[in-house]
Amino acid sequence: MSAEKKIRRALLSVTDKTGLVEFAKGLAGFGVELVSTGGTAKALREAGLTVKDISELTGFPEMLDGRVKTLHPRVHGGLLYIRGNAEHEAAVAAHNIEPIDMVVVNLYAFEKTAAKSGVAFGHIIENIDIGGPSMVRSAAKNFEDVAIVTSVADYPALLDEMKDANGALGRETRWRLAKQAFALTAAYDSAIAATLDKIPHAPEPAAPAVLDSESLPSTLRINYPLRQSLRYGENPHQRAALYWNETGLGIAGATQLQGKELSYNNLVDLDACWELTREFDEPMVAIIKHTNPCGAATGSTILEAYQKALACDPVSAFGSVIGINREVDAAAAEEMAKLFVEAIAAPGFSAEARERLAAKKNLRLIEVKAADAKTVVKNISGGLLLQDADNARVTESELKVVTWRPPSPEELRSLLFGWRVCKHVKSNAIVYARDGQTVGVGAGQMSRVDAAKFGAQKAVLPLAGTVAASDAFFPFPDGLETVAAAGATAVIQPGGSVNDEKVIAAADKLGIAMVFTGIRHFRH
Repeated sequence: MSAEKKIRRALLSVTDKTGLVEFAKGLAGFGVELVSTGGTAKALREAGLTVKDISELTGFPEMLDGRVKTLHPRVHGGLLYIRGNAEHEAAVAAHNIEPIDMVVVNLYAFEKTAAKSGVAFGHIIENIDIGGPSMVRSAAKNFEDVAIVTSVADYPALLDEMKDANGALGRETRWRLAKQAFALTAAYDSAIAATLDKIPHAPEPAAPAVLDSESLPSTLRINYPLRQSLRYGENPHQRAALYWNETGLGIAGATQLQGKELSYNNLVDLDACWELTREFDEPMVAIIKHTNPCGAATGSTILEAYQKALACDPVSAFGSVIGINREVDAAAAEEMAKLFVEAIAAPGFSAEARERLAAKKNLRLIEVKAADAKTVVKNISGGLLLQDADNARVTESELKVVTWRPPSPEELRSLLFGWRVCKHVKSNAIVYARDGQTVGVGAGQMSRVDAAKFGAQKAVLPLAGTVAASDAFFPFPDGLETVAAAGATAVIQPGGSVNDEKVIAAADKLGIAMVFTGIRHFRH
């Protein structure tokens, strides 16, 4: 079996006509006969190319509003028969089936159609491509003899290879194209299944499709293509790679502007700091170590926010990653350059900031476009857990004052700041804060009392006059008494313990102001 296969006849039927004419002209230049359908044939003829209609190949007209045009034995027989197989050769000869050596197909834009507001149910159904995926699968299955082209990005390289091989394509190329094609049809079918899963009842064709976005899917389908292989995972003996949803949003879709290759741990930490910074509208900086903030602060400028965040725990900040919710300017870059940092994520970097940070060649600069997480997936042995992303926010009007003393305006601002930071700290979590700045962070402790003690022990700034945020309720007064002894004057917590009255009584006795949020922020 020859490794190279000369392309003599190609069937082209595409929705995305980007680069189509140039590619078809290149094929024609190698003497390839062009067979096409509908709008694709029209576009090629308008470009001056000679094209045979699919109906000439099949001897059967397109019908049913285009639902049936390539679903024919003379198409699929021409794709699927094994060249050199005597029985196959005899069968196609008996039925006058001609070989098709290349298929150029991309599919109906189903996801874009389904995502349109108010789209009719019948329009969604009509945009389920049948003939396209069928040809893709037939051609991909018979990759030994047929090349299946599903991406416009492949056009230039394929023409270059054919130029070097006298109009032929090699086996490895056909195999690569086949794998790519099966990945496409898998993702396409998953998108259809996921969309239809959200339509609980089939409306009339002209009626709008009402998608139930509240329920979780009956089957979890995940199709994320590989974006980047990583050197290793959390540890050198673990393999790792980054897969993405191809939107170009969030940390997975971020653009790396400089620095060493991103590691698995870098990406995890960058996502943690980026999500924390997005909790705030004002300029904000989060310094993250092992997914927990060792410093977080707001300020009138990014420089001020960075200086406040760093002051919380400058020792732990060594080797950290930094998240910023504004463009990094020269002043902030100058200060950040003084600290050893693994990576910085921000919506952008000024030219002056880029120039200043370029001297730190290993420092990874990541430019990120915001993305709202909707669900979170976690692996467990034997399965996956799926949950809604924790996008809940609490406003001042939603807080319930439960002590005789309400928080002062200054305390209230600090409480809301601490609560937003505490949401992004591993449980059990206690965050001491003051004036838009973390003062102590107690993360990942098995006891809430220990979290309160640890946060106080880590503090290098004065704790007197701080407030304390707890990601879950205090089950006993001892946790509240610990933060009060450390110097906190006000507390924010979810409430909901059977011992709430005892905790409130302890707060009143200590003169502590306390508010309940009614929302818990466990982070495992």
